[in-house]
Amino acid sequence: MHPDPAPAPDTRDQAHPRQAWGEEYAALSRADLHRPLDAEGLERLALAAHMTGRDRESADAWTRAHHAWLSAGEIPRAVRCAFWLGLDLVLSGEQARATGWMARGQRLLDTAGAPCVEEGYLLALEGLRSYFAGDFVLSRAVSEQALTIAARYADADLQNFSMVSVGECLIELREERAGIRLLDEAMVAVTAGEVSPIVSGLAYCAVITACHEVFDLRRAREWTAEMSRWCASLHDQMPYRGVCLVHRVEVMRLHGDWADAMEEADRACRWLASVSHPVSADAAYYQLGELYRLRGEHDQAERAYREACRFGHSGQPGLALSLLAAGEAGAAERAIRTALDAAADRAARCRILPAYVEIMLGAGKVGEAGEAAAELAAAAAELDAPLLDAVSEAAKGAVALAAGDARGAQVALGHAVATFRELGAPYEAARARLQIGLACRERGDEVTARLETEAAEAVFRELGAAPDLVRAQELALKAPSGPASLLTPREREVLRHVAVGKTNRAVANDLFLSEKTVARHISNIFTKLGVSSRSAATAYAHQHGLV
Repeated sequence: MHPDPAPAPDTRDQAHPRQAWGEEYAALSRADLHRPLDAEGLERLALAAHMTGRDRESADAWTRAHHAWLSAGEIPRAVRCAFWLGLDLVLSGEQARATGWMARGQRLLDTAGAPCVEEGYLLALEGLRSYFAGDFVLSRAVSEQALTIAARYADADLQNFSMVSVGECLIELREERAGIRLLDEAMVAVTAGEVSPIVSGLAYCAVITACHEVFDLRRAREWTAEMSRWCASLHDQMPYRGVCLVHRVEVMRLHGDWADAMEEADRACRWLASVSHPVSADAAYYQLGELYRLRGEHDQAERAYREACRFGHSGQPGLALSLLAAGEAGAAERAIRTALDAAADRAARCRILPAYVEIMLGAGKVGEAGEAAAELAAAAAELDAPLLDAVSEAAKGAVALAAGDARGAQVALGHAVATFRELGAPYEAARARLQIGLACRERGDEVTARLETEAAEAVFRELGAAPDLVRAQELALKAPSGPASLLTPREREVLRHVAVGKTNRAVANDLFLSEKTVARHISNIFTKLGVSSRSAATAYAHQHGLV
């Protein structure tokens, strides 16, 4: 015969003020081995296990707590445990088991007959399940019912959870501003310490995911900084989970914190791959691949992309951009077309379109690149998101430059740089400045071209963006003399590429021009230098120090 369940040792005074969840879990586990914990102790054990990333142990403790409350005749408390179990199952994609716990909870409440706040918790869980099923109208309606019950019982956790769910639904239903306002309100409660740790973590992850969805980098950075301060007191905790881990890495990368982002991405990959249901492991490996690609570590990038594909990610647009960098423009074009065709919604297309523009320009298909840039601009105008607007302007500028409109390119790229700098996105700003340098050279302004190129070069060097650094250094032109002074800056640049043996297609690739434009430049070069062949032009370039 087992002894009566023991109350949990009182570790709260020692552990909770500084949130040492590892210490709490260890103490409760030891006590449970000595003498089984009572229902409240099992709830605390489940919470400590959850907060330290022990999902299996957490589920086991919640299940035991559920049965303990049933044995004690405490139906609402038993249902609350069923909610936490169902929540973890929904988030890990185990919908059938989640449905089973929800059905059990509802049956218990129906049998008990007395109204209680747990009715709202089950509604909130149903709302979350509907959200993941893609029924955002139903999810919003059910979550609003849960929000009403939360207000009736003044339950802060349920109110926050439901508020976040309604906000997420509004964003999916194209009511982005209303949705973001609700998420901001939920986050205020989190940072004020008004809700429990699990709900706090869920709210933060929802906000970061929403910011990712609407390209709101500024808000993502602000709440990330705030949550980092909150998490500083959470010893031994796993505060970021699933897709939240991935979006955190992306925010760090965009803000130029590449070393920290690499460390966080590696940690995310290892942790997500180790759990029984590795939700978002694909996206984690993809972000790791992106960091390697930007640093020019192509073998590591390819391995990371392959792992991402193994977990279900397409690997795009990173893989296509890697192909372009390797000189495989045709393969890159085919891959990016496939990726854009597979993009199911506006947000997904917006993540593919910038790379599509770059790759189409590399293939000399300026018209198609222009169409993609126009689609990107329309989405940016609709979303009113500064990051997407800057990306759109950068694409517009690149297309204008390839079409021979250097002045228009300079204007669009200038807007992009200003917004990127305001958002604190140094790499993106530097890439746009490099394009401005090209536009200035096209207009004959060598002084500004050199300044822009050198500024971009400094950023690439600091970040460790090796491929871009090499490109910036290649574009640093020397002032010409003699007959070469008759050449425009763009013609001198084309001549440099021709002189190292590049074909018209390769030159177009490197300079984001069409092959037709390159051919026109080469014809002008022959005329101005008084030569009639590529070999003669190459010899002239080497003799006069133009290479």
